[in-house]
Amino acid sequence: MVMSILHRITGGALYVGTLLVAWWVSAAAGSESYFDWVSGIVGSWFGQLVLFGFSWALMFHLLGGIRHLIWDTGSYMEKHTATKLAIATMIGSIVLTLAVWAAVVAMRSAA
Repeated sequence: MVMSILHRITGGALYVGTLLVAWWVSAAAGSESYFDWVSGIVGSWFGQLVLFGFSWALMFHLLGGIRHLIWDTGSYMEKHTATKLAIATMIGSIVLTLAVWAAVVAMRSAA
């Protein structure tokens, strides 16, 4: 039940996060000062926190979708395996998010 609720919440959060990313990308088509202003907001600690949450929601929602595809085959529907798959979804989303952000930090430090 918790995973279903989280799947729905992350789906809604992805709408908001996508608007933020679209705002940043569309600012690149505007003036340099406007893009710098938007980049300042997105690059602030709060903007980075929102982007971190967005990336976790994306990974969680992706893995939840894969879990549902597995269930569509009729596999892992038993209570004990469904619970293990739910735990794997949560852990996997955290690991993938941290891996993506580690790659971002590594690319920033290399530049």
